[in-house]
Amino acid sequence: MSKCWLILLFFITISAYAQDIEPSRLNTIKYGTETEIAALIQALRTENADYLDEELIILINDTRNQKILSGVFAFFSDREKAGLEDRAIRAIEEREEEANETVLSAVDYLGRVKAAKAVPALMELLDSQERRFMNNTFRALGRACSSDKEAADKTADFLVDYYNNREVGDENRREVIIAIGATGSKTGVPLLVELASNTDERIPLRIAALDALSKIGDEEGLEAILSCISTNDPNVRSSAVAALGPFSGEAVDNAILDAFRDSYYRTRLAAAQASRDRKLTAAVPYLKFRTERDDVPNVKDESIRALGAIANSEAIEVLDSLFKERKNSDRIRLLSAEMLMKNAGEKNLGRLIVELDEAKLKNQNALYNGFLKIIGEAKIDGDTSEMESLTRRFLQNGGIMEKLYGLDMAANNNLDKLSAEIKTLLNDKNESLARKARRTAERLGIEI
Repeated sequence: MSKCWLILLFFITISAYAQDIEPSRLNTIKYGTETEIAALIQALRTENADYLDEELIILINDTRNQKILSGVFAFFSDREKAGLEDRAIRAIEEREEEANETVLSAVDYLGRVKAAKAVPALMELLDSQERRFMNNTFRALGRACSSDKEAADKTADFLVDYYNNREVGDENRREVIIAIGATGSKTGVPLLVELASNTDERIPLRIAALDALSKIGDEEGLEAILSCISTNDPNVRSSAVAALGPFSGEAVDNAILDAFRDSYYRTRLAAAQASRDRKLTAAVPYLKFRTERDDVPNVKDESIRALGAIANSEAIEVLDSLFKERKNSDRIRLLSAEMLMKNAGEKNLGRLIVELDEAKLKNQNALYNGFLKIIGEAKIDGDTSEMESLTRRFLQNGGIMEKLYGLDMAANNNLDKLSAEIKTLLNDKNESLARKARRTAERLGIEI
């Protein structure tokens, strides 16, 4: 057989394999072992693919295999994807016939997707006092009810009563407090205020109560939070500052700004986070100082994120100077670039491309890959010509990573003019790239 025929046979085989892969995955769902299905789910997770979700929903409705159920629940939980609520509730109600791991994964799923319809089943599970499930169920119950105000108020009442009058166990007290905060209901505020303000209470519980008050954001909890800022314990102090994010007023602003002077780094970190949450423009000079002078990298990072959230002209100027200074660490430059692209992508894309190419020229791989990721996730409003040009370059001449990010760029920015380049990748020998090209083409309405 001639060399040309061998090459032709090779490409025919690759093409046939690519066409067969979807039926192969469907057959894995229908007939595969728990190990094969776990491998498929991992592949789908890596590809961030959801096109087999309906088949997975059908699968778990007809099985009690613990590994399959736990795997599918976890896959949907990671993406907060609805569709498994009825099966998860059934796992709780029929828990004597299910493995413990199945019930726990079902409980976690219902919390992640905020399934208010599951609240009665979760309450019943807690009423049963089965300690093997209590920790996870408290967490899930607070989240599950948060999408429905009436359910949230009833749940907060239930949890407060449980904390005060039931045998919770020391190992679960913190989880109950967190759950009360997750409901978002002001019904739980009096208990949380009492816990946060009690200097004789255990530190982890006071911290949990402060965080819960912040999540609820009711003004009745503010005085307790402010009183904790002057406490001697640095962990409570930093938690109190972090809890100020949802609140407003001069006293709150002053407390946040004063926290930037705290020698305990977690308090400065909390001040940056609170400034970010509230878009506190008065904090910009403090944030600038922290990005330049703080000796804790996490404080610098949070300060940059806060500047990106505030995004007034002064904050953008600071971010711009951090990004363009090539002597700064990769970490600072990348985070600054990310903030700039989120706030003014069209204006900064050209400069980011210049820095991307410079990093590649100097073999600064970590910096290059970081810039590549930022561009890959960017969405440009207005003129997309620069984005289209770079995307074409990646799709035509890039390596695997550039091509994968190029497909993201095409999808995120509706670059349907690149149909020829995308079609070329449909039969690429790299399976992940070929599948992503197909999904991108479908998303852009490109006829395959």
